[in-house]
Amino acid sequence: MKLQSLSSMPRFSKAALGAGLLGLAAAALPVAAHAEIRVMCYQDGNECDVTAALAKRFEAQNAGTKVILDVVPFKTILEQLPVQLAAGQGPDIARLTDLGGLSKYYLDISPYVKDRNYWEANFGATLPWLRPSASDKGIYGFMSQLTMTGPFVNKTLFEQAKIAMPGPKATWEEWVDASRKVAKATQTPAAMAWDRSGHRFAGPAISYGAKIFDAKGNLALDDGYKTTVRKFVDWHKDGTMLKDAWGGSGGSSYADTVGEFKNGRLVMILSGSWQINRMQKEIGNAFDWVAVPNPCGPAACTGMPGGAAWAALKTTKSPKEVGQFLDFMAQEANVAEFASKTNNIPAHAGVAKKGVSYPSAGPAAQAALGVFTSGTATLAPPAYALQGYKYNRALMLPTVTRVTQAIVGEISVDEAVTKISADMTEAVKQAGK
Repeated sequence: MKLQSLSSMPRFSKAALGAGLLGLAAAALPVAAHAEIRVMCYQDGNECDVTAALAKRFEAQNAGTKVILDVVPFKTILEQLPVQLAAGQGPDIARLTDLGGLSKYYLDISPYVKDRNYWEANFGATLPWLRPSASDKGIYGFMSQLTMTGPFVNKTLFEQAKIAMPGPKATWEEWVDASRKVAKATQTPAAMAWDRSGHRFAGPAISYGAKIFDAKGNLALDDGYKTTVRKFVDWHKDGTMLKDAWGGSGGSSYADTVGEFKNGRLVMILSGSWQINRMQKEIGNAFDWVAVPNPCGPAACTGMPGGAAWAALKTTKSPKEVGQFLDFMAQEANVAEFASKTNNIPAHAGVAKKGVSYPSAGPAAQAALGVFTSGTATLAPPAYALQGYKYNRALMLPTVTRVTQAIVGEISVDEAVTKISADMTEAVKQAGK
């Protein structure tokens, strides 16, 4: 093909060629970037479903940013996400519960939020839970909701057994005794079970006098903790506790007790407020269930505070968009909508003050939300301290492993406590490197 010079071409051909060249130039220019945010999410009920709807609204307001929600089991968050992050991989944002333990992987989104004062005013009480040190002032995400550990009881079984439920200030011993009698009268496989979790174990331990920290602020096991280990193991050996809940797994892996509870195999479980939506959905009208205040020990009647956080992660390649999305999710109207639709307690001070309506919550869920919300007033100081402690998993994970070994008879209670202490010391040492 013979090429002609531009000057010798007819007038209309010059114009056509000019347009073509402009088109080619435009095609060669970089197209406006489309940011893609991957959000790893687990849900106890419908939290990820509600988040997906909010994400679509965010996308509509932020053309060019795509939010991809990866819904995973909670076990993935506990066991696989830390491995991914340690390898320099992972999502842009994750909904997680190991707040302090993963803090070294968090991204400070302070430069990307519209109003830092808004964040401090509404999330100030829990922002430190995500910070890697006490002196740090960064914003690394926010609590999607507050939670509290506590028991659920099969009220129908108590009624069938014609046994009265213990009152608000009842002790663990009183609940164990009553649940045993109900299980026997109704031929229920076991009276009780606690989630296979060091976090769940900590509430009763503090109630029995465990101080968790020594005078220097370091993790320490004391007589209160040892007492709880002994009682818990004894309750397994005498058949009070469903052995499969803890003895059915190895290592420090997590297992909840709602599945056995909803199947009518337990009179009482120790789980937490995040399960309310699931209980309502999965139990339905099978039986009447209630949340009850945390039983008392000699030192307190406490559960553990907690919750899940939306955390920004350093693995992201779109920090600005990550910050914008979390800023969107943190706005009052969106926090209120999330809490209302997921039946959760908001961590946003403004929303909590105004109150939240729970239109999808039936009578049992409404009552349970009330029990847990009012129960926050009984949370003991060591419970708050442990929840906010950067290395709390150094105590929680060995507790699960070693107490399980004592339950199945591999080691004694004394050996379990000794090994928890040794494991804890080593874990803190390794984490501090």
